[in-house]
Amino acid sequence: MRKTLYLKFVLAYFIFGVFGFIIVTTFVPNMTKEQLIREKAENLYYEATLIAGTYASGLYTSETSLETVKVQLDSLAVYLNSTIRIINPSGRLVLDTNTPINVEDIVVIDNFDPTITSGSYYTIGNFFGNFDRDVLSVLAPITSNYMVKGYVVIHCDMADIEESCNSLLNISYITLVILFLLSLIILIFFTEIVYIPLRKITHATEQYAAGNMHYEFQVDSEDEIGYLAACLNYMANEIARSEDDQKKFVANVSHDFRSPLTSIRGYLEAMIDGTVPPEMYDKYLKIVLNETERLTKLTNSLLTLNNLNTKGMLLDRTDFDINKVIRETAASFEGTCRQKNIAIEMVLTGDIMYVNADMGKIQQVLYNLMENAIKFSHHNSVIKIETAEKRNKLFVSVKDTGIGIPKEDLKLIWDRFYKSDLSRGKDKRGTGLGLSIVKEIISSHGEHINVISTPGEGSEFIFSLAHSNKNDEED
Repeated sequence: MRKTLYLKFVLAYFIFGVFGFIIVTTFVPNMTKEQLIREKAENLYYEATLIAGTYASGLYTSETSLETVKVQLDSLAVYLNSTIRIINPSGRLVLDTNTPINVEDIVVIDNFDPTITSGSYYTIGNFFGNFDRDVLSVLAPITSNYMVKGYVVIHCDMADIEESCNSLLNISYITLVILFLLSLIILIFFTEIVYIPLRKITHATEQYAAGNMHYEFQVDSEDEIGYLAACLNYMANEIARSEDDQKKFVANVSHDFRSPLTSIRGYLEAMIDGTVPPEMYDKYLKIVLNETERLTKLTNSLLTLNNLNTKGMLLDRTDFDINKVIRETAASFEGTCRQKNIAIEMVLTGDIMYVNADMGKIQQVLYNLMENAIKFSHHNSVIKIETAEKRNKLFVSVKDTGIGIPKEDLKLIWDRFYKSDLSRGKDKRGTGLGLSIVKEIISSHGEHINVISTPGEGSEFIFSLAHSNKNDEED
């Protein structure tokens, strides 16, 4: 079996992992770094604005001393892990939290330009060559009497931000690995729930395609795949049963054809070679004629079953009097009943009872049921035919007091060529197709037929027919 589906799924799993790793390593670091820089810049700018409006402005209005401001800013610089400076517009360094106060040693930042932020509130770089590494710098103006007196500048080492960024990225990488490992559960789930059952189903279909319809497999699942497996198993069992029935059918047909043909050939050869004297020809020719009638009946029954089983079979449905059909069919057995001294008792509903069905086929049903009833009834017995109306249905019953049918044979009597052990002694000329034809005809009408039987006491066959609206019109 080709394993392309499973390999595709595994390949998709690894592609998902690779692309996930590429995306995380390519886009996430820059996005994380930018986000940390913006957050840090916002916080520092907020602090710079507060300093510019309090400590620094008091320094320029002589409300506080440089030493007092230096102490306050030193503490704040430690808290912010940053460097805080106060710079004049000319670039002269007024205060730096990293160096002590020295009014005699004047420090000037060359090329100082407060517009370096370019419309933003922060910039990244060495701040006019003041640092040997990149720093994040924010500037907040110190104003007094609507004039800019100086600037509060806070510097944060970019190495600290990158370290925080790397810590967050490590968490992202670890999370990605954990998700990748956890996603193995999906692969395992797919393997156990989908792939293995699908492989069993595929192997089973290969076995069925090879003709092994008796191959059995089991998928323990209650979802669609389990239902598919159950349907496939059922289909194979039905096909296997159909093949067995076909083999049995061919064997039965061959046997039922071979027996009369053997008899005919034996008698004719005996007549030709002189074993049978001429004065006995009439006797054996009648036997041969009876055997040919048996073959004719078997052939007609097979043709009838073949027509009944044809899909799309059209029924010539009409409204007809079932009571009349029952009486006419019973009358056709008058000679046979007289020979066995059997009486036919009819208990019919009303003088006229219309049903909607194919009259010819229902007449054949009645003929087959009555023929069986007479064949398996004892001498000096009674066959009862009765009709009854229930829920817009007419039920027809044919009951005899003959040999009956064993319980284990009741489900088999509808099979073609089936003959129970009790019937074999009496049914010498039967084909075993009569009840199969009955079942097919009744089923083609969308109706049902049932049997009630007790060995030694007799059998009763009951079938239903659709009630005709013509009865209401007659009323």
